[in-house]
Amino acid sequence: MKAVEGGICAAQGFTANGIHCGIRKNHSKKDLSLIFSAVPASAAAVYTTNLVKGAPLAVTKKHLENGVAQAVICNSGNANTCNANGREIAEAMSALAADQLGIDPADVVVASTGVIGQPMTIDPIAAGLPALAAGLSREGGEAAAEGIMTTDTVKKEAAVEFRLGGKTCRMGGIAKGSGMIHPNMATMLVFITTDAAISPAMLQKALSGDVAGTFNMVSIDGDTSTNDMVTVLANGMAGNPEITAEGPDFTAFMQALNSVTISLCRQIAGDGEGATKLLECRVTGAADLKTARTVAKSVICSSLLKAAMFGADANWGRVLCAIGYSGAAVDVNKVDVAFRSCRGTIAVCEKGAGVDFSEEEAKQILLQKEIEILVELNSGSESAAAWGCDLTYDYVRINGDYRT
Repeated sequence: MKAVEGGICAAQGFTANGIHCGIRKNHSKKDLSLIFSAVPASAAAVYTTNLVKGAPLAVTKKHLENGVAQAVICNSGNANTCNANGREIAEAMSALAADQLGIDPADVVVASTGVIGQPMTIDPIAAGLPALAAGLSREGGEAAAEGIMTTDTVKKEAAVEFRLGGKTCRMGGIAKGSGMIHPNMATMLVFITTDAAISPAMLQKALSGDVAGTFNMVSIDGDTSTNDMVTVLANGMAGNPEITAEGPDFTAFMQALNSVTISLCRQIAGDGEGATKLLECRVTGAADLKTARTVAKSVICSSLLKAAMFGADANWGRVLCAIGYSGAAVDVNKVDVAFRSCRGTIAVCEKGAGVDFSEEEAKQILLQKEIEILVELNSGSESAAAWGCDLTYDYVRINGDYRT
């Protein structure tokens, strides 16, 4: 397996595009994206756990009941959530896209992101769709990635090449997400495409199994959104024997999927609203996987720790504190903590107690853009990782007037 260029269009048969249609006031910002497969594809999705859900999620769930899709349409600038006409607009988006593409509206995945409860009209989408569809190309992945961004400062793409059944396959994805992101998914949209052949049931199994250790381990600010969704389309154009059961090919597919999703997780976390640093908490030596994940999540979600990382303050007590209230059955007298970056590694706690260390050395380590928080529980062999970012003044500034 190797990383390749192309993002959402890296796999055979996929084209994409993104344009400004008029939902967002800033004409330099794209606000409508389209992804298209030349042939119908197996499809799978996972959705937010928030009880308040955007209308597009309900429409997409209905469309994916048969496990097949051929296109994705997504707007930014308006979440189409808590709107009286939300379902009507989401259905109209899929119908308009289907008309332009010559496919069944039921084979369209619909997504929206932006402000919740904001009045919305189909007019700008209807006006923009002819140009959006006409501009579909293998080079349109970047434009599609830009069209789904809200407060994101950079587009997020990843792609890999791998082998299945003697055939070369590709998988690529784009994502958006910068704020309102918390474990159990968030205001995060992820679209993944692959030319591998895999049944809808096995594709859903792969995706559902993957998100527990990837997207559900990302937290920016503790808020779980209303519109998050991860969707995978697999069109089979690589020509490999269709994966219909577990085995070596399914394992290889899972590895490729995990490579793409972890890359997107890290990009989302590193581009958190106002963030200056990507944080990764790596927990090792846990008695079981649940404990490892619980501890990693708790540490990465700690506002006090996130603030300390912003200030390059090696306040390891905040790590222990987060472990202590995580709810995990941990022997705190066995816990070791260290901080690591490109400037080196420094141990700050052993067996639940502080050790002598150079504050200046620690500061230099924590001033870097990517920080690892290493937690060794010394109680078993399981491990897990979680991703987040520091908490900065700019986070409050961005969210203080997000709607207005």
